[in-house]
Amino acid sequence: MISAEPLAALADNYIWMARDHAGAAAIAVDPGDAEVVAAWLNDHRLRLAGILVTHHHGDHTAGVAELAERHQVPVFGPAGEAIPAVNHPVSGGDHFALDGFGDFRVLDCPGHTAGHIAYLWDGHLFSGDTLFAGGCGRVFEGTAGQMHASLQRLAGLPADTRVCCGHEYTVKNLEFAHRADPDNERLAQRLQAARHARAAGQPTVPSTLAEELATNPFLRADRPELRRSAQDWCGKDLEQADHVFAALRQWKDAS
Repeated sequence: MISAEPLAALADNYIWMARDHAGAAAIAVDPGDAEVVAAWLNDHRLRLAGILVTHHHGDHTAGVAELAERHQVPVFGPAGEAIPAVNHPVSGGDHFALDGFGDFRVLDCPGHTAGHIAYLWDGHLFSGDTLFAGGCGRVFEGTAGQMHASLQRLAGLPADTRVCCGHEYTVKNLEFAHRADPDNERLAQRLQAARHARAAGQPTVPSTLAEELATNPFLRADRPELRRSAQDWCGKDLEQADHVFAALRQWKDAS
């Protein structure tokens, strides 16, 4: 499997850099800072072959125009959002290829923003601000129902898929997850490991989808223990998994 490397940028963003089969080029995913990407390319003596954008928020797009102009590369991004530098708009169900990288699959995942997309490539899921390690994005432009459906779509991918998300939020996400799911021993162990990684200055990503399915409460809204916790917090019966999800998201937002 080809590797993808997270570059720390801005306050807590990750820009993902993925190398081609020959190790001569790389793509940048959600480059919110052009200089971070430029320095990495220079250090590794690689050329930029393309840019992928998951959604329109500035911390994911601020470096796109400068990099695209400097390197004259294709920029893929959501067809449903106005991002000026995008010259290859794509939507869920689309496939495209880049020389040396192979096939990319696009998945619609609205909720955080109305047109948010994710990319599946060589066992890596570039999930932007939809699916995080231990959590999910806030619902800004869509609905809780849309976000829940988007996460369920991602949850159906192979269990060994590497989840390459857009932020280093893992410790805070898992602290909330532990409050919502206190008897989950695997979750407790993951939280401890994440704290150790951050204390050592190491990233907590990528995770795997299997790890998320076992410990991420936003992928586990159908579980009775999460339903009980969400009901205890909101004080009412929750009959459906998407209602449990909505309560968990509201609880997290309030915490």
